[in-house]
Amino acid sequence: MRFWRELKPAAFAVAPFISAVLILAAGVMLVASGATPSVPDRFLRLYQVTPVYLIEVSHFLSSIVGLTLVMLAFGLRARLGAAWGATMGALLLAAPLSLLKGFVWEETAALVALALILLPFRGAFPRTARLSRMEITPGWLASAFAALMGAGLLGLWSFQHADYADQPFWRMMVDADAARSIRAWAGAAIALFAFGLWRMVSTAATPPVVGETDNDFQRVRHILANAEAAEPGSNLALLGDKRFLFSASGESFLMFGVRGRSWIALGAPVGRRDEQMELLWRFRELADAHAARPGIYGIGAEHLPEVVELGFSIQKVGESAAVPLESFRIEGKRRGNLRRAWRKAAEEGATFEVLPPEAISDIIPELAAVSDVWLADHAGGEKGFSMGGFHPGYVSEFPVAVVRFEGAIVAFATLWTTAAKSSFSMDLMRYVNAGPKNIMDYLFVELIEWGRIQGYQAFEFGMAPLAGLEDRPLAPMMSRVGNLFFERGEEIYNFQGVRRYKDKYDPVWQPRYIAAPRKWAIPLLLADVGLLSSGGVAGLAKRPAKKAEEPEAPPLAA
Repeated sequence: MRFWRELKPAAFAVAPFISAVLILAAGVMLVASGATPSVPDRFLRLYQVTPVYLIEVSHFLSSIVGLTLVMLAFGLRARLGAAWGATMGALLLAAPLSLLKGFVWEETAALVALALILLPFRGAFPRTARLSRMEITPGWLASAFAALMGAGLLGLWSFQHADYADQPFWRMMVDADAARSIRAWAGAAIALFAFGLWRMVSTAATPPVVGETDNDFQRVRHILANAEAAEPGSNLALLGDKRFLFSASGESFLMFGVRGRSWIALGAPVGRRDEQMELLWRFRELADAHAARPGIYGIGAEHLPEVVELGFSIQKVGESAAVPLESFRIEGKRRGNLRRAWRKAAEEGATFEVLPPEAISDIIPELAAVSDVWLADHAGGEKGFSMGGFHPGYVSEFPVAVVRFEGAIVAFATLWTTAAKSSFSMDLMRYVNAGPKNIMDYLFVELIEWGRIQGYQAFEFGMAPLAGLEDRPLAPMMSRVGNLFFERGEEIYNFQGVRRYKDKYDPVWQPRYIAAPRKWAIPLLLADVGLLSSGGVAGLAKRPAKKAEEPEAPPLAA
C-alpha cells in the first residue's frame, strides 16, 4: 500500500495519455475486425445457435462502438471525466458484441482487461465538461479518417485473398459475410462524417456576460479605480461584452470574450500584481474544464515570462505606440507641421476641454450626433471587445475631451485613465468635417499637455497592427505572412498609414503578442478577435458612403 501511495501521483499523471493510446488501439481493432472476414469454423458454430439478425446487429454495432472508442480516446487525452465514463460503458458493451458477431473471444478478453485497467483511474480525469464540448482538432480528424480508411483497405484486401477471391467482385458483394463487413465499415464512416460535421459548428459552454445590471460590474469599477497593475485598455472591461474571473481577494480580475470554441483574454489581469499569475492559471484551467480553446490577446513583453510558464506559444501581432510626456515637446523643426496645424486650429476658433464623467450625460446628444456622422464615413460600424463603441452608458464612464468650433462640438475623444497614472489613452476618437482642418492633431497636442499637467507619465496611441513583424528566411511563417500583409495589404487596412501617423509623435514602440496553448490555434484566435471586435462577419462587410472630399484625419481613429 505504501508503494502504491508513492506511485499513485505519477500513475495518475500518465494515465490520460496511456489510456488514450490503449483505447485508440481498441477502437481501431474493432473497426478493423468488423471490416475483415470472420473465422469460418467459429462463425459456423455461432450461426447454429444464434439468430442471424442478432449476428447482423452485433457486427454492425461493434464497428460503431469501435469508432466511438477512437473518438473517446481524444476525450481521455484531454482528461474529460465524461469520456472516462463513456469509455467504460463502451468497453462493456463491445465485449459481448465481439462474441455475438463471430465468437472473437480474444477481443472480448482484451476489452474486459482494458475496462479493469481503467477502473481505478477515475480521478485522473477531473475535467467536468460534457462530451459534446470535446475539442476536435485537425489532427484528430486526420487520425480518425486514416484509421477508418486503413480498416476499409484491410477488409478489401482480406476478402480478395479469401477462399472466394477468384470470383468476380460483384459476386463477392453478395456474400453475406462481405455484406456485413461493408455495412459495418460504411456505418462507421457515416458516423465519423456526421460527428466531425457537427463538431465543426458546435461551441464550448460559455460563462455569462457581465453587464451594467450585474453586481459584478460594480466590482469591476472598484478594481479599475484602485488597480496597482492596469493599462489604459483595461477600461474595456466596462464595455459590457466581457466575462470575468475575479481573484480570491476580490481585488483583481481577468476579462475575456467568447466566440465559438475560443476563449480570448484581453490583456493581462487587472488589479494586484501578485495575483496575476494565479488568475492566468485559473483562466486556462476554466477553459480546459469547458473544453474551450484559450488565448491571450494584446499582452506586452513584460508578461511573456508568465505566459511561457503557462505553456503557451507566442506570436507577435503588432506594436503599440506610447509617447513619454516628460520628453515630448512641440517645438523644433521636426514637428513644424504638427505645430502649425495646432496653432491654425486655435487661431480659427477651436477650443479644447476635458469634461469629467459626471458631466457627460448633459452632452450625450451632441456626442451622438458627431458619432453618427463619423460612422457614416467609415467602414465597419460600431466596434466591440478590443475597441470601444458609442454606447451612452459606456461613454459616460470616462472623462471626455471635446473640441468646440463656433460653439458646437466638432470632435471628441473618450479617455482611458489608470489609477497609478502610469499612462492614459484615447478610446473613441470621432469628428465632423465642419471643424478646422487637422482637428485631430489639435486634439492630440492639447491632450498630451493635459496629461502632463495631470501627472501622467505617458500617452498611449494604441496598436499598429502587424507592425514590426520580420520577413527573414528563418522567421516564423506567421511573421512572414503578417509582414506581407503589412507591406501589400493597404486595400484591406491602412497598416502603414497607421504606423506613419503615430511616428509623427516620436513614440516608443512596444511589441504586442497573442498567446495560445498550440501554435496552430493562433490564426483561429486572431480570426475570432477580428470577428468579436467587428461584431461578426456582417460588421466586417460594412462599407462607408464615399465622400468627395474630407479633411486629413488620423488613420487610427476608431
